[in-house]
Amino acid sequence: MGWHRKDLIGIEELSVEEINTVFKTAEAFKGLLTRNVAKTPVLRGKTVVNLFFEPSTRTRVAFEMAAKRLSADVISLDMKISSTSKGETLRDTVENIRALSADIIIMRHSAPGAARYIADVLDIPVLNAGDGAHEHPTQALLDCFTLREKFGSLEGRKIAILGDIQYSRVARSNIWAMTKLGAEVTLVGPSTLVPRHFEKMGVSVSHDLRSALADKDAVMLLRIQHERQNASAFPSLNEYTSMFGLNKERLSWLKKDAVIMHPGPINRGVEIDSELADSEQSVILQQVTNGLAVRMGALYLCTGGNADAVSA
Repeated sequence: MGWHRKDLIGIEELSVEEINTVFKTAEAFKGLLTRNVAKTPVLRGKTVVNLFFEPSTRTRVAFEMAAKRLSADVISLDMKISSTSKGETLRDTVENIRALSADIIIMRHSAPGAARYIADVLDIPVLNAGDGAHEHPTQALLDCFTLREKFGSLEGRKIAILGDIQYSRVARSNIWAMTKLGAEVTLVGPSTLVPRHFEKMGVSVSHDLRSALADKDAVMLLRIQHERQNASAFPSLNEYTSMFGLNKERLSWLKKDAVIMHPGPINRGVEIDSELADSEQSVILQQVTNGLAVRMGALYLCTGGNADAVSA
């Protein structure tokens, strides 16, 4: 088995074997889902606690559904009304939750490194649902799982990630995952959002959309992360859209069968036209569906599950 970790904190620390083990497990669970198997009992008797210190819809709901499909009990806490608002430390919060017999913690936090910090404190699995602008590992895993379903392999595939790279945890995790799996990644956007220092991660950086999209097998759109920016990185959303928004004309700069991706939430008419988001080339909803299987796989593996034991 290619997985021996208690936690899933980031993609940077994972080996290709570990990534492929998650894919193998997710594939098996997806097989169960397509056969309309409502639940599998592998986490029966376990309690999963969702701690989301930042807003979330897809990720929180997907983790809840994944845990319930594995027969776990799920508690989701609104951290805006928790004791942290009264000055309680993050460590005290998670240690109290552990003392209440929680078996797994899933956490989203605005501070980079927060998930690693509590994973080192606790003796139970911790899964990172996003820590600041650092990493979002399950999003990258489901994105690459979706691409693997489409292409069979990411080896040699050319992928553009277009949008707010500077403030995106999704971009960082996908860069690690895609390059480890053999893809050629180009980051695209205005220089204020796509600085050259990302080239140290083994990717190309471009500020010219047409040349960057040429011959790409897939393009991933990212929304503008206004909540993490101290100042506007461009004059207006209209100007960003006029220069970097994906529309029908610019779609022709890609390969004819290129895949369109987006981790959500989508700002229709800003980074992508609605017509393209809903087109046959779009795999956005497949990403959401695959997110359930990938998170089932991650929860199962972090609790000691064996990928070979899951039967589809």
